[in-house]
Amino acid sequence: MSGTEAALRGHHAALREGLSELRARRDELSGRIRDEEAERGRLQARIATLSRRLSETSESLAGLRSARAHIDRTIAEMDAASGQVL
Repeated sequence: MSGTEAALRGHHAALREGLSELRARRDELSGRIRDEEAERGRLQARIATLSRRLSETSESLAGLRSARAHIDRTIAEMDAASGQVL
């Protein structure tokens, strides 16, 4: 085997080792990407649930505030009417 052949074989072995390391790194990153995508999906679902709850709570608050305002008006009218009676 000539020196050139030996050098080429050495370079080839180094390239294969480098490729093997890159493939391992790629597999690691793929796993992390899958984990992050799963977390993102869970968070998006949670945001959707919380958004629905926020909307429902806002609607409920609007109804409750309207009922309270109606009662406040009724109380004020009754107070004014009772003052006129006395």
